[in-house]
Amino acid sequence: MSEAFDKLEQIRPRELFEGITGRPLHGERITMAVVELDPGAIVAEHSHENEQLGMVLKGELTLRVGDEERTLGPDETWCIAPNVVHSGHAGSEGAVVVDVFSPPRSDWD
Repeated sequence: MSEAFDKLEQIRPRELFEGITGRPLHGERITMAVVELDPGAIVAEHSHENEQLGMVLKGELTLRVGDEERTLGPDETWCIAPNVVHSGHAGSEGAVVVDVFSPPRSDWD
């Protein structure tokens, strides 16, 4: 493969939380990841310096950002400002989402 192109299946998955795996792709200024959540998987409450944008591709994800909570399905998006506490959990069928972070997630190397 070239440095400009890759296949998702060739990006090494890493466990982010129990029942949650991500395949991160790092650029110079951003990280993008396809994240797969098992049914009922929990994203523990956390925050990070990275701005985070995301979208549900498949399934359902209930996401809490600050004091706001929403259940999201396919084609629904979110924007999380840096250092804002957030958490979530996947629906009964799990979920597949795309997350984008800036600056890059150095802890996902």
